Amino acid sequence: MDAVNTLTTNAAPPLKASRVRSSRRVADKLLIVGSTVATLIGIVVLGSILLMLIVEGVKGFSPLLFSEPTPGPGSEGGGIANAILGSVVLTFIGIVIATPVGVMAGTYLAEYGRNSKLADVIRFLNDILLSAPSILIGLFVYTLMVRPMGTYSGWAGGVALAIIATPVIVRTTEDMLRLVPSTLREAGAALGAPPSIVIKSITWRGASAGIVTGIILALARIAGETAPLLFTALNNNSWFSPNLMGGIPNLPVMIYQFALSPYSNWQQLAWAGALLITATILALSIVARFVIKSERAR
Repeated sequence: MDAVNTLTTNAAPPLKASRVRSSRRVADKLLIVGSTVATLIGIVVLGSILLMLIVEGVKGFSPLLFSEPTPGPGSEGGGIANAILGSVVLTFIGIVIATPVGVMAGTYLAEYGRNSKLADVIRFLNDILLSAPSILIGLFVYTLMVRPMGTYSGWAGGVALAIIATPVIVRTTEDMLRLVPSTLREAGAALGAPPSIVIKSITWRGASAGIVTGIILALARIAGETAPLLFTALNNNSWFSPNLMGGIPNLPVMIYQFALSPYSNWQQLAWAGALLITATILALSIVARFVIKSERAR
């Protein structure tokens, strides 16, 4: 009995429940306040940027914006039709090159390589490309294509954009294919179908919405890239040749050059082009979210 009393006497005094609950309550309130303030700051900053972009960009919208090429230095009027068409061409080349490479690489990682050492190396390199500065990719393509060819070209710009888009498609494709239940693959194998048929008819079909979403996100990723195009496609104030050799007009570089110019009409066109790119990327993001939502609903 004495031993029990001794242990009871030497034991640490119990914590007051009210004091513990009060500290937790204060910490919870501080976290809520901090999160709310951070959210409001982000909303205010982003809202200010969008508001300024809309107000300034709408001023430059007119029918000539989509029908006339960019004006020369000191010229009045003009539009950005050549830059819009050039951006569409460059983005199309980039996504056409990146899509088959990205989908096939993602398929290898999810279906064939899986946990192999080669697959781990590919994933590591893909992560590096995902986080690599786009200007380095532009310098790489400049050394690889522009210098040997002796001129800027739309082909070089398309390759640079493809390098940026490929890791996005690879990662998305692998993740979407891994979400397909393995029982579906086993059912296809039980019917005697070879792995290629199982991938083509079952796993690709089951992950088709996710793969398309990844392609759309990659498209939005490269639509506004400027740095790689400065070293590959550059820009010009006229229409480009059908062989895509020489400077290719495009919206990102046009915005960069016109925004820094001393001419007011160039600056107005830069605002209009920035609003157009932002609206395009927003539309692509909404489409991607719609595709994801429809896939989850199924």
